[in-house]
Amino acid sequence: MADLSLLEQKIQYSFQNKALLTEAITHSSYAHEGKKRRRCNERMEFLGDALLSVITAEYLYEKYPAENEGGLTKLRSSLVCTEALYEYAKMIDLADYLIMGKGATLRNDAEKPTVLENAFEALIAAIYLDGGMEAARAFVLPFLQLEVKVHNSTFKDYKSQFQIIIQQNPDERFQYKLVDESGPDHDKRYVVELYVNSNVVGRGEASSKKGAEQAAAREALALMGVEI
Repeated sequence: MADLSLLEQKIQYSFQNKALLTEAITHSSYAHEGKKRRRCNERMEFLGDALLSVITAEYLYEKYPAENEGGLTKLRSSLVCTEALYEYAKMIDLADYLIMGKGATLRNDAEKPTVLENAFEALIAAIYLDGGMEAARAFVLPFLQLEVKVHNSTFKDYKSQFQIIIQQNPDERFQYKLVDESGPDHDKRYVVELYVNSNVVGRGEASSKKGAEQAAAREALALMGVEI
């Protein structure tokens, strides 16, 4: 088992109740394996998901006072989607500390986006249960702030913007085509091309199909001279 004090250093939080941290990083594959009767992180994941939603909503509400409900909802979705939480978890090397069953370890399940997403949410819950809402907020906010600062373009809905422009001409038809998919399950890469009629007007690559489509739409808008 990895040295959990190192994980505490990375998350900049020291647990009073170390059992909460252990539960947060215990995958169901280990808890249910053989005669082990250790609690897994599934219940914490449930709580952490709710806490993350509240903390993110509060942060965006205060940061973007002029944004409407629809815009805030889209921003929150971008910040707490599986892809974003997977990246947050990788920032603290969370996979290195997960306690997995033998089969899951052999399959390298600790690197899967959904496993890391769930563990990250469970970690939020563990911090909340140990130190309260302020501690949970202090842990989560740096990730949200970094995502807003570094990946601000992900909050712009290029696909909708492109669709509005194209639909001004009823004769134009567009579609997104997945042209390439590569990499292992925990690190997939997708390439999408955007066609208007039979012409490729944009090409995008990302770790999700939706992200690749957004990137393709962004390139198409730039080609059309639209300010983005």
